[in-house]
Amino acid sequence: MAVDDLIGTLSDADDISDEESEEIVEVAPKGTKRKRETKEQGSVKKQKEDKDEDLDSEFEFENEAGPAELDDLDAWASAGNTYDRISEIVSRRKPRQPEPVEDDSDAEDGAAESESEAEDGIPSDDGSSDEDGEEFHTAIDGLGEEEESAEEEDGEDDEEDDEEDDEVAAAVPHPDDVAQESGSDDGEDAIEEEKRNAFFATDNKKSTPGATAFHTMNLSRPILKGLASVGFDKPTPIQAKTIPVALEGKDLVGGAVTGSGKTAAFLIPILERLLFRPKRTATTRVAILMPTRELALQCFNVAKKLAAFTDITFGQAIGGLNSREQEKQLKLRPDIVIATPGRFIDLERNSASFVVNTVEILVLDEADRMLEEGFADELNEILGKIPKSRQTMLFSATMTSKVDDLIRVGLQRPVRLMVDAQKQTVSGLVQEFVRLRPGREGKRLGYLMHLCEKVYTDRVIVFFRQKKEAHRVRVIFALCGLNAAELHGSMSQEQRMNSIETFRSGKASYLLATDLASRGLDIKGIDTVINYEAPQSHEIYLHRVGRTARAGRSGRACTLAAEPDRKVVKAAVKSGKAQGAEIRQRTIDPQDVEAWQTRVDAMEEEIEDVLREEKEDRAMQQVDRELTRADNIVKFEDEIKSRPKKTWFESEKDKQAAKDKGRTVLNGPSDAPVNRKEKRKLSNKEKKALQTKDDRQSGMEWKKSKHSTIAGKAKSAVPKKKAKGGKPKPKGKK
Repeated sequence: MAVDDLIGTLSDADDISDEESEEIVEVAPKGTKRKRETKEQGSVKKQKEDKDEDLDSEFEFENEAGPAELDDLDAWASAGNTYDRISEIVSRRKPRQPEPVEDDSDAEDGAAESESEAEDGIPSDDGSSDEDGEEFHTAIDGLGEEEESAEEEDGEDDEEDDEEDDEVAAAVPHPDDVAQESGSDDGEDAIEEEKRNAFFATDNKKSTPGATAFHTMNLSRPILKGLASVGFDKPTPIQAKTIPVALEGKDLVGGAVTGSGKTAAFLIPILERLLFRPKRTATTRVAILMPTRELALQCFNVAKKLAAFTDITFGQAIGGLNSREQEKQLKLRPDIVIATPGRFIDLERNSASFVVNTVEILVLDEADRMLEEGFADELNEILGKIPKSRQTMLFSATMTSKVDDLIRVGLQRPVRLMVDAQKQTVSGLVQEFVRLRPGREGKRLGYLMHLCEKVYTDRVIVFFRQKKEAHRVRVIFALCGLNAAELHGSMSQEQRMNSIETFRSGKASYLLATDLASRGLDIKGIDTVINYEAPQSHEIYLHRVGRTARAGRSGRACTLAAEPDRKVVKAAVKSGKAQGAEIRQRTIDPQDVEAWQTRVDAMEEEIEDVLREEKEDRAMQQVDRELTRADNIVKFEDEIKSRPKKTWFESEKDKQAAKDKGRTVLNGPSDAPVNRKEKRKLSNKEKKALQTKDDRQSGMEWKKSKHSTIAGKAKSAVPKKKAKGGKPKPKGKK
């Protein structure tokens, strides 16, 4: 199968592609001085020399964040400006804090889940006896151990449920339920098994026991010193299996649970091999591709730590950071380039300083994401430029085993290294589910606020499907006095890094994120992951809950599950029971939920005011940027016009189609058509019409009235003066 048939996925982080962001003329923030302005006007010769040096690089104003470097493995460097608009607006408004919700100690004791009760099983808080509800209830509660207690609970709530069922419409099934209600993704098909046996090479070392220490793996002294400096003393199972195979130069497909050390599994053999590279000519030999910017930055800093005692060099091609600084790095031909696909293609096409025809090793981290819809075009472009004789390594916690997908990457007899069973969570993770019975899905926010105030109060990541919802809950948290940070694709890279640093340092107890943060992000001390909405697939669920209980630690995952989420919940429960994981159901007193929901509803007007004020602040900042941008264009007009125009391998329509595919993977298919107007410049007529509309709405336009109409007629009745200035003769006189 041709490489052009490759299919991949766009993540929430790539909502705005890297190449699009480069087309925007960047501006310098207020109060900063550019290097050009600090020089005397007579230093024209020096400016010409600088321009000649960067002839092939894109001119940029120096407001972009430079290359990010971290001082610790899980530390995120602050990008300077830590301004939090939401907190500033809330503190400026000084809202009167609502009174805390009164606790009913008896109800709390009866509803709160204790460790012993969890082991014995907790009945559902729903008395519904419909087939779908019973199936959902059974999926959470297990093998029916709590049927008797559930029936007692049902008897108490029958009357209330009957009243609600009369008013609530039937639950909408999950989009995938119709096609795959009875199917199993884990089933072994005979044809697929035959393909797999023919495609994968046999691992001759699979029967050999794994190494128990790094010094027994014949690694060089500089690598061992780097491992010791970061506290790595013995290899994890995936590292013990991967390193010997990768050192032989074989293609491989690796899979292990989240937090099992997959990043070091491919970095260690790469660094070991590069120690023996020819050093006469600097050459880029390794390309590591990541689906999100945060994961790429994290990998870059881990690699720098491991290679601290070697002469191996690194470069970045990561979106959202200063591309000019990255071009300067790539001019030196670094041994390893860590990149996101969009910026990788941009620099390869538009910068002569980046050459990829010398790449010998290609690594795709979170490879299953790149093999889904959305990344297809980018990955095809990259694979077509890199030599086919390369060594290719693929890693993911949910690594696909479909041979047709793997063939598209151009693997040559790869070795398959699956340390853990597919679709499995770590052993230290306790999975909890809160069932939202039909009619209570609209009170989801009340459940979340109760959990965050009473149960999970620190080091919590809350995952949302939509960026808009994550931002709105961020405002609600601020109004309720809960310290939270948000992380999603609508934020700039600087804001995203600041949010991670705020959460990592403990200044924020909650991180409200989309699936942008679901893959690879490693922050120590995360206690809990809350799924505000169940994700679209079990694979995304595994990545979300994998942010906690990493590297042998313990953690909890709590999912607010309604009827449409039944498929994902059943898959999670089934997988958890198969591996012996601890599965619990948490029940919450409906009175607590109602109290919180009422409290939030009462703040609706204030929430809208904060969002509106934030929008106005953002508009004012946009005006300031436009003014500074216009000033920059005037000052550096010659240099801007002299630069070569950037090219891209696909049109705006193709890029939008790829984004829509990636959005469908994350959020499911949408029946409603998306009316998206084509971006274009307004004509003068359209601008005038919009200006007239704005003036009319603001009350500035003079409107005709009865009085004005009469005055207009009287004015028109007056005869005009003669052209020579003569007075008009009165009527009736000659």
